[in-house]
Amino acid sequence: MTHQTDVLVVGGGATGAGVARDLAMRGVDVTLVERGGLGSGTSGRSHGLLHSGARYADTDPEGAAECIAENQILRDVAGACVDATGGFFVQLPDDDPDYFEAKVAACRDAGVPVEVMDGEAARADEPGLSADAERVAEVPDGVVYPSRLVAATAADAREHGASVHTHAQVRSLLVDDGRVVGADVGGVGRVEADHVVNATGAWADSLAATAGVDLEVHPTKGAMVVVEYDGLDTVLNRCRPAADGDIVVPHADRVVLGTTSVEVGDPDEFPEDEAEVERVLAECAEMLPDVADHAVERAYWGVRPLYSPQSYGENARAISRGFYLLDHADRDGVAGFTTTVGGKLTTYRLMAEATADHVADRLGVDEPCRTADEPCRTADEPLVGHDDPDRLDELVAEFDAANPADADVGGD
Repeated sequence: MTHQTDVLVVGGGATGAGVARDLAMRGVDVTLVERGGLGSGTSGRSHGLLHSGARYADTDPEGAAECIAENQILRDVAGACVDATGGFFVQLPDDDPDYFEAKVAACRDAGVPVEVMDGEAARADEPGLSADAERVAEVPDGVVYPSRLVAATAADAREHGASVHTHAQVRSLLVDDGRVVGADVGGVGRVEADHVVNATGAWADSLAATAGVDLEVHPTKGAMVVVEYDGLDTVLNRCRPAADGDIVVPHADRVVLGTTSVEVGDPDEFPEDEAEVERVLAECAEMLPDVADHAVERAYWGVRPLYSPQSYGENARAISRGFYLLDHADRDGVAGFTTTVGGKLTTYRLMAEATADHVADRLGVDEPCRTADEPCRTADEPLVGHDDPDRLDELVAEFDAANPADADVGGD
């Protein structure tokens, strides 16, 4: 069976669902396909941190500014898909006080709200915080529930006319005379499209290869550890250069501890090393000591879709967390094909907007509601079900979007 669509989006994580929503809101006929349940790749296996931008303020000021802007947008449009907990960047005795000062200054320069408090004041807010904490920088970090976020974004795309197919793996892209014209999709059939968007994240190079395109994707695994712990209401970040075990993300009666960063060859097949779990637990316990005495419920690994012409191996943290929009007509001489890769869950909507702008331009889309000052509406219009947790959890079930990052939240 053959299906016709304006744009085929491959990859049903946050970014792919976001692209489908954005284009559908512009009146474009969109088909979204995902090989598993929605969010079953990187999005649903993250630590679920809603970044304020503070983590990147000193190393990537532009990325930090993007994070704080998108952080506020998600608070406005995503409702119960996020939790505005706030966050602490914690200085312990072994941490460089000059680094702390530089972090605070960089946050202010990037427009990230920040307040400094001493350890005693911080422990009044979070009694479980280490007695060794000397001071903290308070920033507007939060928590993302990616299962809800991805499901709500896909449902919103569908409300605007998009077709959404889960458990529909692309066998290969279809290429005709130097142009991608669609894909052969398991369970769906032949899908013919004027443009194809590759939003498959860590698997982007594998999909691109079926069209003869080479990509420099470096899948990078990170271990997350879920511990039964009731009482933390604030995201904790260790105030030092990014390292293993420097994030604690609170849920209702659990915390997610993260993470590691090691480049792997295959995003589907890689070692899940127990030593990573032990290291993350030990490092996070320096900020929140009681987690060392609580039960580890489970551990899971996510794979980041990092993009770089250079491989960094064990030093994978050196690869940029920024996102890239690759037009394969200009880059590789293969028309009708765009890849969006890299980035962070917090900036998924921004990535989708940039991709949708590009594709709309390629297709000559100029919907009357679009103006130079307001190129899309996704930053202003709330997601479907955003204010109804039960409805969100129904969507999670419908799209088979329940994933490890927030398995303890909602009715999965």
